[in-house]
Amino acid sequence: MTAVLGTRPDPGKTRARKPGRWSAPPRPVWEEEPSPAGQAGKGLALGLACLAILFPLWIVVVTSLQTKRTIDEAGGLVVIPKGITFVAYQELLGGGQVQRAALVSVGVTVVGTLFSMAVSVLCAYGLSRSGSLGHRWILMSLLATMFFGAGLIPTYLLVQALGLTDTYLALILPSAVSVFNILVLRAFFMNISQELLDSARIDGAGEWRILFRIVMPLSRAVIAVISLFYAVGYWSAWFNASIYLTDQDMMPLQNVMIQLVQKQERPVGLSAQINTGQLSPLAIQMAVMVLALLPVAVLSPFVQKHFKKGMLTGAVKG
Repeated sequence: MTAVLGTRPDPGKTRARKPGRWSAPPRPVWEEEPSPAGQAGKGLALGLACLAILFPLWIVVVTSLQTKRTIDEAGGLVVIPKGITFVAYQELLGGGQVQRAALVSVGVTVVGTLFSMAVSVLCAYGLSRSGSLGHRWILMSLLATMFFGAGLIPTYLLVQALGLTDTYLALILPSAVSVFNILVLRAFFMNISQELLDSARIDGAGEWRILFRIVMPLSRAVIAVISLFYAVGYWSAWFNASIYLTDQDMMPLQNVMIQLVQKQERPVGLSAQINTGQLSPLAIQMAVMVLALLPVAVLSPFVQKHFKKGMLTGAVKG
């Protein structure tokens, strides 16, 4: 019996473990390694999605860089380029209505974004402090505007009564604040450690200093994302200009693009190359569309890294 007890069991004769008894539990489906067929399917789906997005952009850019002869031979939009010419962009940026409209859009976008961010950050910071004056009533009032609106006619009458028609303020003030953006900023501000803010108050910092020296530096991600939202909104806006402005010299780029694409009009101030047939109006239209898309395409990659942190943290938590 002693010999039997003192002997070590033969590894080959040990009882096999039951499957799953000592091993880790199986992972959920979304954490499992994809099969080769799944990886190929995902790659194919992403490739088709990218192609559906990039192919129209390719046609627009290529057509804007072609001569009138190439466009006439293709019967309209060009898919395969035959040489490159920047005549359309030289004509657009050489002066006239399109250049003036581009400057108007840039000015409205910059000023409007700064104004909207200033109002949104101040409002969101005040609403993120639960003990602020009228906190609950102001928050409920803002939420009500997301479900109930005055309508177009009362808004137009208000803008007209304030004397804002035929002014650039009419392109900024009616759409200066987005309640959704304020709520996202408020949720992000509420996630900042209260102990950190209390320690700053003990050290003698006021609310303005706390906002500019602590809250805003910690909220760079969400501020960058919301700034991009406002900037894209101002740059792409055309409706306010169409109802509040009557002076063609004050029209932004989007309205000029609509006139070119839908009404087939020629921009005012271009040289005689269009009238003499040396430059295709279609190339001008595509060049205007490229100029309208270029700022958003350039700025978006720089803000892309902030989207996950800025939007998910601000919208899910708090």
